[in-house]
Amino acid sequence: MKTSQQGTLLVESYVDNCILGNADADKTSNEILRLARDRETFGVIFATGASQFETLRHLRKRVDLPWHKIIGFHLDEYVGLTPEHGASFRGYLREALPLSKMKAFYELDGTSSNPDKTAEQYAARLREVNPSLCLLGIGENGHLTFNDPWEADFNDPKDVRLVNLDDQCREQQYAEGWFDSIADVPLRALTLTVPAIMRVPMLIAGVPGKRKAAIVKKVFDAPITPGCPATILGTHPNATLYLDTESSTGITSLLHE
Repeated sequence: MKTSQQGTLLVESYVDNCILGNADADKTSNEILRLARDRETFGVIFATGASQFETLRHLRKRVDLPWHKIIGFHLDEYVGLTPEHGASFRGYLREALPLSKMKAFYELDGTSSNPDKTAEQYAARLREVNPSLCLLGIGENGHLTFNDPWEADFNDPKDVRLVNLDDQCREQQYAEGWFDSIADVPLRALTLTVPAIMRVPMLIAGVPGKRKAAIVKKVFDAPITPGCPATILGTHPNATLYLDTESSTGITSLLHE
């Protein structure tokens, strides 16, 4: 393992994505167990996408986790996709998480006839539960959830909103194989906003793979700006970024432990 720090953001880098996912899942599990010691229920926000495959796989194998105490949320969902579509995030989490064991799991409905109303209702649920832990990734364009560059508002008054997806974001979704063509990638999504994410007491971000190396370097080198939303992670008081050898190639400050 190699370690570094960017502002208050702790960084750990591992040999490959499988080991990264195991370390990420271990930290997540330890926090869940800590929360469960003195709480009857608590909220956890789960992330989706290729960066989360190994983390969620390792989490699901843990037999000691008190899933019955967890109220689950997720970060975002495409507008217009049913849960049966292969790219649907709520559809993916139905398979990746043991939902039947959880206290509750609240989904963002991308097929709602009134996305703005859905965003308001989801935001109300978030405020009621006040999640204690959030898993997330970083997009190739630096987005956090679907808060793309310059669409992101670090002072957004809303917790959940309808957003437009930029071309680079949509190209990433196509390149990862979620859609048959770029034209099939939705133009809009529902997403938690940056302030809603930054308000969660603990953030755990898994960012593996060579396609993420350039943006990880930018998170380290660029000023904090909505032009690269992930740079804001360096101001969170309790956030950890998990990298692998491929995604950390541009980070010279990583030290062996």
